Amino acid sequence: MAKKVSKEIIIFLLIFLVAIFFRFWKLNSLPPGLYPDVAINGNDAIDSLINKNFKVFYPENNGREGMMMWLIAISFLIFGKSVLAIKLVAAIFGTMTVFITFLLSKELSSYLFQDEFDKKLFSFFVTISLAANFWHINFSRIGFRTILLPFFLSLGFYFLVKGNKSRNLIFYILSGIFLGLGIYTYTSYRMTIFVLIVYLFSLFLILKKEKNLSLFFKISFFFILSLLITTLPFFIYIYYHPEDFIGRASQVMIFSDKNPIKSFFLSFLKTLGMFLISGDQNWRHNFPGKPELLPILGIFMFFGIFYSIYAILKSIKSRDWEIFLIHSFLISWFFFLLAGSFLTKEGIPHALRAIGVIPVVFIFSSLGSIKFFNYLKLTFETKKIIIFIFSLVLIFYGYYYYFILWGKSSELKGAFSQRYLEIGEFLNNLPEDIEKYVIVNQGGVPVPYPNGFPMPAQTPIFIERTKYENPRAIYLLPKDLNQIKINKKTIIIPLECDENLLHELSQNFPGGKIVKNDICFYEVNGKNF
Repeated sequence: MAKKVSKEIIIFLLIFLVAIFFRFWKLNSLPPGLYPDVAINGNDAIDSLINKNFKVFYPENNGREGMMMWLIAISFLIFGKSVLAIKLVAAIFGTMTVFITFLLSKELSSYLFQDEFDKKLFSFFVTISLAANFWHINFSRIGFRTILLPFFLSLGFYFLVKGNKSRNLIFYILSGIFLGLGIYTYTSYRMTIFVLIVYLFSLFLILKKEKNLSLFFKISFFFILSLLITTLPFFIYIYYHPEDFIGRASQVMIFSDKNPIKSFFLSFLKTLGMFLISGDQNWRHNFPGKPELLPILGIFMFFGIFYSIYAILKSIKSRDWEIFLIHSFLISWFFFLLAGSFLTKEGIPHALRAIGVIPVVFIFSSLGSIKFFNYLKLTFETKKIIIFIFSLVLIFYGYYYYFILWGKSSELKGAFSQRYLEIGEFLNNLPEDIEKYVIVNQGGVPVPYPNGFPMPAQTPIFIERTKYENPRAIYLLPKDLNQIKINKKTIIIPLECDENLLHELSQNFPGGKIVKNDICFYEVNGKNF
């Protein structure tokens, strides 16, 4: 027995090393640049440290739940202010999600399989599939707050399933705490409430059959109480700022469309198609158009979903509410968390908004594959060989897909705003006695953070703040060029290299020179004025 346990531990550690490798290797350089949506998180983290004001909700940039900013602030305290310190938060939580999903799959396996070998095979395949998946690897390396969602979701669900198995109140309390913390991660997490309703209804059916409803009310009380206490600060904030509860979601929901029913069906079909046919088109989220899963995994995922639906129907007929609970829980997890994508009409399919389904996608694909192998009556040895080959393919494909096919694409510098980062670094290397202006000539409507500038300004502002507490450059909109005062040597940098803007600068401040390298700027000596 000890040898078997040691072998399992060694295999899992190898998988975990794969997960670590994919999430940390070349993290400092891939992805390149610093996208403004990530930079603003860094700026808010710095402000939170300076002002000692850690907000539950940061309303700027269409509103963001606060946990990512809190964690980035901690990372800054430990590692210093840098782009890498932001990415490390995402990489750490992405890696821990692999570990938690392994634990969750171990708990689920006893409900899904009778054979001990199939249980181990299931946990192994779930974990290696997640560890080497481009979708999860990518979001584990960027710095978007969304990566926190699958971690808290999986952790809360892990204790929920453990609680169902043992009826231990401690597990339900822990589940309530971690599921409550998830509300501070990303907007689509709010759909979790419907999964919990399905779970509690299923638990009610089980305990009613066992004639132990007093235990149901006891479990429900402590679970809901721990959930409410953890989420209370968030809902107090929402009570005083109800407009922030909907925020960005109201702008992209299908219900604002002229034909919401048609929009729903199109969005739903495109979202399901992302697993097998065509994925997210955004370079930051995906290699445009490629499915989020290997086609064979996509097929097995749908097979697993159909199996779960069949198991639900069968369990209703036989009144086997334990089986009903597990499969209805998995199905509701998949569809309710996927709703964060298919209930919107913008950028569909949308890998970022659908991130909450990542763990359950691999639970379904692993369930489907093993059930299919069993249907074919494959031997243990044959299953081992197939899964081993699958694992090597997943690892190779994950490496090739992320580090070669996507990672070496020339599109990434633009997708991740490499120019804005380079402008920030250029500003940091300029001497103190040079006057510095940045013209924010890209980004559309200004937002109230910081100083009323559009989002692209967040990147160079953050890069400046990695070296100085506050930016040394003065940031202006193109309409405010009259605010530029030339009293000494001055460098004026437009965020986007615009010939017309550079010409206007040369007309307003003659005697200078236009420099066009990787960064365009206008340099003028103060003695001319």
